[in-house]
Amino acid sequence: MLSQPVRSVIGQHGFIKAPPGTTVREAAELMARGNVGAVVVVEDGRLIGIFSERDAVFRVVARGLEPANTPLADVMTPAPVTIEPSRSFGHAMAVMHEHGCRHLPVVENGRPIGIVSARNALDPELEEFVCEEKRRRHFQAG
Repeated sequence: MLSQPVRSVIGQHGFIKAPPGTTVREAAELMARGNVGAVVVVEDGRLIGIFSERDAVFRVVARGLEPANTPLADVMTPAPVTIEPSRSFGHAMAVMHEHGCRHLPVVENGRPIGIVSARNALDPELEEFVCEEKRRRHFQAG
């Protein structure tokens, strides 16, 4: 898997784009519906930032900001590190490790075409097991 091009890895997973004026609450709802951990922030078709679940915790909740009134532009990571779709998945993992991030937008000709996450590194069967375990815990707690 590490030698596969990033393009083949992103083809297996969807990604969510949102404009910078989207509120944190709206973005969180999109992330929950899509079962993803980050939103790519796009303006005029160009990547301008990324907002992740960690941003929600550290930049919104920990600061006491109101998610329904806070636009992504105020709390996103601007100009994130990116990768080209022709690079290997192994290279993407190395870039995420080097920069301490868990989500890496994939950009082609200045436009986001997907996202690679550390979660992609999990074996598909293990990933399915982890997701099922989370669902079970959620229903037991709920």
